[in-house]
Amino acid sequence: MSGYTMEPATPLDISPRTLPPSDRWSPAFAVPAPVCRFENFLGADRAAALLEYATAREEEFTAGTVLDPLTGQVSRKGRDSLVLPVTSEVFSAHLADCLPLVQEVLGHRAALTRSLTVLTAHGEGGHFGIHTDASRVRDVSTAVSAVYYLHRTPRGFGGGQLRLYDTVVRDGRARPAESYRTVEPDHDTIAFFPAGAFHEVVPSTCPSGRFADHRFTLTTWISADESPAGPPEPAPPRIWRWLSDAAEGTRPLHDVTEDHDGARPVPLPPSDPATRLAFPDTGPTGRA
Repeated sequence: MSGYTMEPATPLDISPRTLPPSDRWSPAFAVPAPVCRFENFLGADRAAALLEYATAREEEFTAGTVLDPLTGQVSRKGRDSLVLPVTSEVFSAHLADCLPLVQEVLGHRAALTRSLTVLTAHGEGGHFGIHTDASRVRDVSTAVSAVYYLHRTPRGFGGGQLRLYDTVVRDGRARPAESYRTVEPDHDTIAFFPAGAFHEVVPSTCPSGRFADHRFTLTTWISADESPAGPPEPAPPRIWRWLSDAAEGTRPLHDVTEDHDGARPVPLPPSDPATRLAFPDTGPTGRA
């Protein structure tokens, strides 16, 4: 039992001496990056086939790179991973069918019409330092990043979590915060989040050293066409603009004509009304 009495407490006043008034109240505003996560995204059979595809292509993977936003130079600074650019009509169709729900959850309304995708593998010491995905997309204020996770069972690696950093807004300026939320790299799950959000992959371990025991992902960047036709898109939600402002220093100053990991854009198909995901109908009682 608690050591406190059960009698009603007497209200106390917090005096101005304890909490003095101020002529200016300006707290820092911390905005968590919105995230939407699906479990069992492809299903056991498709996930197993995709993992088999990835592990059979060890010799085709190359070292992952980063793009310096100021100089446009490509390097491996802050990143230790293997990548393989890929395309998939089936995976693109799955993305298209869940995007309406993803956009509703993330508070996002811009048209998303194309994607870039790479297979990645993280082994012993694999990591990717704090960054945004501004080098992958035309407009970081409207683009969405997605990370789909694959691994053998039992898991042959440790670590490798995704950290999504909050954004602090103070005096009209946005910057990445020190606080973050963590996404576990669980098999056959996918996480969607704004491309302007600062994030990192924490170091992984792989005691066996075998390629089949690595942490695998399909990492995708979803955006609008390079030269959108028709009327201009509505302004992105305020939270997305703050994320974009904080990411501005990571946006390449030079025109980037090719992806630095060799991925090529492919159009997203229209979502299929028969398979498109939506919020479950839980009925008037709130129970499924």
